[in-house]
Amino acid sequence: MTIVEIKDCERKDVPIYYRRVYTGIAVVESAGVTQDVKIDWIIETSPFGTKETSVTILDQVDYPLVPLIKELKVKIEALDAEGQLPL
Repeated sequence: MTIVEIKDCERKDVPIYYRRVYTGIAVVESAGVTQDVKIDWIIETSPFGTKETSVTILDQVDYPLVPLIKELKVKIEALDAEGQLPL
């Protein structure tokens, strides 16, 4: 299973400054089949500066959820570190 990309990222307006809420579509490839999966995710910054990422999958997927969520977190954290998420 591979996360090809996360597209159509939009940031939702949330009044809490240390919490960023996003929505988007993850392109997931598994066994040669590509599937678009709607996702929501939250990046929350603690008072110590560490970031906690949580992912919610909104569509049905034909893959175990735990490994998929782990891979999505890795991809989202990489996009955030590179500054590629919408401000």
